[in-house]
Amino acid sequence: MDNTRYKIIMVEDNMTNLSMGRDMLKPYYEVYPAPSAVKLFEILENVMPDLILLDIEMPEMNGYEAIKKIKADLRFSDIPVIFLTAKGDEESELEGFELGAMDYVSKPFSAPLLLKRIENQLLIEQQKKDLINYADNLELMVREKTREVINLQNAVLTTVADLVEFRDELTGGHVTRTQLYLKTLIKELIREGPYKEETVNWDMEFFLPSAQLHDVGKIAISDLILNKPGRLTPEEFEIMKTHVTVGVDAIKKIMQHTEEHAFLKHAVHIAGAHHEKWDGTGYPAGLEGEQIPLEGRLMAIADVYDALISTRPYKEAFAHEEACKIIEESSGTHFDPVLVKVFKNVKNEIGKIASESSFSV
Repeated sequence: MDNTRYKIIMVEDNMTNLSMGRDMLKPYYEVYPAPSAVKLFEILENVMPDLILLDIEMPEMNGYEAIKKIKADLRFSDIPVIFLTAKGDEESELEGFELGAMDYVSKPFSAPLLLKRIENQLLIEQQKKDLINYADNLELMVREKTREVINLQNAVLTTVADLVEFRDELTGGHVTRTQLYLKTLIKELIREGPYKEETVNWDMEFFLPSAQLHDVGKIAISDLILNKPGRLTPEEFEIMKTHVTVGVDAIKKIMQHTEEHAFLKHAVHIAGAHHEKWDGTGYPAGLEGEQIPLEGRLMAIADVYDALISTRPYKEAFAHEEACKIIEESSGTHFDPVLVKVFKNVKNEIGKIASESSFSV
């Protein structure tokens, strides 16, 4: 054990004992002698020791009073204290331990015993520090591994979403834009707080990437329907609507095969409910009002807004102002009225997101 790096303050009002103790310790430690508790606290303002040897019976401030003051100061409270005492009664020792002393050394000093008590205590302190460092490093490793897992999960979601969008030639950039709209809507929703009980436990690291899967079921739709250069027939539209249930089934299947599926908990609601309508006329389940998961009600607004401002074979792109007007007029029918108010608060910001994308509005 390398003792040369350790600093020890020795507090003893008997100058003979103080001198003798200093001489015993000096070959092994950096020693700071203090003839009183008052001097101890003066030294502490300039030196942070690894251990304090503290006499009990001193004038002005005794050892019990001094250790109370040490333990009450957050700067010094973790410094181990060994009492030096001529007392040998059980009550005195118990009182010292209750006040935070780590050990007792009886006077007159036995050099081998004093050195061994100090060595043992410093070893314990070093082991405590090593354990704390290990715990801190372990926590850091867990955080880094968690970040790696989240990054991997998000990369998988993005890749799957890109595959879907690659097949759907008509909606380029839709996934990215709707994700940004959602981020803006949710930020305002949380600020306004109308659905605070539902949003308080949302983790945006999971929510926003999950939104990329809202149309994942389109991967099962024929290219002839997905990229048809015109309006769909009623029969084709019924086939197109199945992308919702196909997407939900795919997400649930992934969840069944992994214990770490918290990152998909929002994806099921977003994919399954973003075509439901507030008045119950949507699909696939015809849910009404707050029966529709909040995630789906939010995605519905982002999804429809982006569809309105985008060019399709069967329609021209609407201007931002016109798209906003359509959404606001659909409050209480297609959309949750509360969320429409949230949309109105940030519609300029959403318009800016759209205008900075690959097309102008």
